Amino acid sequence: MTTDKTQPTAVRTAETGAPAPRTTLLRALTAAGGAAAVVSTFLAWTWTAEFPGDLTVYGYPGGLQLLTLVLSIATGVFALAALDLKGLRWLTPSGSTQALRMLALGTFAVTWFTVIAIAVDLDGLVNLEPGGWIAAVVTAVPVATTFLLPDDSRPLCRPEKLPSWAEILIIAAVFAVGLYVVNYGIQTDNDHPEPFLGYLIAVGFAAVALVKAGLISRISELTSSYRSVTLVAALITAIVFPFFQDKSSFTELGVNIAIFATVALGLNIVVGLAGLLDLGYVAFLGVGAYTAALVSGSTASTIDVRFPFWAAVITGGVVSLIFGVVIGAPTLRLRGDYLAIVTLGFGEIFRLAMLNLDGTSGPSVTNGPDGIPNIPPLEIFGFNFNDDHSVGGVTLDSNGNYYLLMLLVTVVVVLIFSRAGNSRIGRAWVAIREDETAATAMGINGFRVKLIAFALGATLAGVAGAVWAHFQSTVVPEQYVFAGPVPPNSTFLVAAVILGGMGTIGGPLLGATLLYLIPKKLEFLQDYQLLAFGIALILLMRFRPEGIVPNRRQQLEYHETGQLDVPGATGLKDSAVGVTKAEA
Repeated sequence: MTTDKTQPTAVRTAETGAPAPRTTLLRALTAAGGAAAVVSTFLAWTWTAEFPGDLTVYGYPGGLQLLTLVLSIATGVFALAALDLKGLRWLTPSGSTQALRMLALGTFAVTWFTVIAIAVDLDGLVNLEPGGWIAAVVTAVPVATTFLLPDDSRPLCRPEKLPSWAEILIIAAVFAVGLYVVNYGIQTDNDHPEPFLGYLIAVGFAAVALVKAGLISRISELTSSYRSVTLVAALITAIVFPFFQDKSSFTELGVNIAIFATVALGLNIVVGLAGLLDLGYVAFLGVGAYTAALVSGSTASTIDVRFPFWAAVITGGVVSLIFGVVIGAPTLRLRGDYLAIVTLGFGEIFRLAMLNLDGTSGPSVTNGPDGIPNIPPLEIFGFNFNDDHSVGGVTLDSNGNYYLLMLLVTVVVVLIFSRAGNSRIGRAWVAIREDETAATAMGINGFRVKLIAFALGATLAGVAGAVWAHFQSTVVPEQYVFAGPVPPNSTFLVAAVILGGMGTIGGPLLGATLLYLIPKKLEFLQDYQLLAFGIALILLMRFRPEGIVPNRRQQLEYHETGQLDVPGATGLKDSAVGVTKAEA
């Protein structure tokens, strides 16, 4: 087994054609620039506390200064790792130069964004204190030095085996850091967009730096080796999330993210596994929500029945299943754009039908545009989800209760997706997605397989819709449109699947999180949400067509040989074919 021992600096620089002393000097200057940037965060950047975060205090970084502080520390540490400082070589298994460039650019971008925001918000550069000018200058030094460094990228090799307890601790630490990073972003000031914009800039550059350094691949290998530990750590992280929120609105974000991520995962069966472009999937969410609302005992319901919650959820799922079969049976013989147009039409027909079933234009079923309000609070075995409950000395409000319930639903959907995707029918879905003609020639009944995928996806959306109806306590037709500034809508769900990564479990969950959280925190951009979707998808198709969390098969298809970045792939690059020996 090959160990991951960094080559001597002199050898690496000789291979790239750059003198070793010059490279060492540039890396030392990068580390010094990072240290200077750290010092600058302890100075006042502005004289008034009107700018969010209070950047007026000497000796105590606040607000956006914290982001500059973290990124500059990371820049300095990675520069020391590039200098072969003992104990830090594990930070750069794939090379240090590209990671250093991303960290230096991130520090520079966050700092200059802050400086410009101060000047814009406070009407002039005169509002900058000397600390702000110093930070703007010193953060430019690492940018200049890192772009003069030679590229030292190298194939990722297997690391030395650590004790099992140490590797498990690393996994736990990764999830703990992830929870802290997510909480930091969620808890930024909603009244001012600057902190969250700076957060996005910092996280974006840091994530790319970790990928370039090879740490993401190393972590992926580790989690693959300890799948059970990883799943337990992920579940514990998700469970403790509401206990760290100090505002009900933050927990509400978590509830909506869990709901829409679950629906996106259901759509991933249809789009990601079976390859069926469904542009009306939000209608199945509406079918489940309306069904649960009608049988919930609401005073506005036109059906005089009241089912317990479990029965309402099952009813919503079954009715959505029936709609999925009814819609899928005549349409799934179509392919590509034709199927997309038909499903888009179904989504619009559903919304218009809910508007017209008001007793005037049609039968009295849905109350038309007024919808079905006053859905009673959810109660299971005497546990009322609208009441506050104390758990371990921490009080959970209704949002916390619904979050934990939706987390349970998400776990169930993840299990269904995982088991279905790895089953015989799952392999048939993939075969249909790759080449339906070839799959049919091999004996796969394409129509039956696609109908099962369509029906299963519709059922999962119906279940999530039933929970969402009780959480919102009302359902109206305007919630179920093809595109709009407020999720859920079909555009949002399809974008979440594509952005996150089709055919994966983590992809839609991450995609839905990003696409819901970012517009919610940047509400002033809601009128330009579709524009933002378009720009994001264009950039994604250009730089990462397989999505943020790539499916291995699609990543191999979308990239030319020699340009692969498959997490978990180990071994030396084979120069003849451009893929790793492990992949071969």
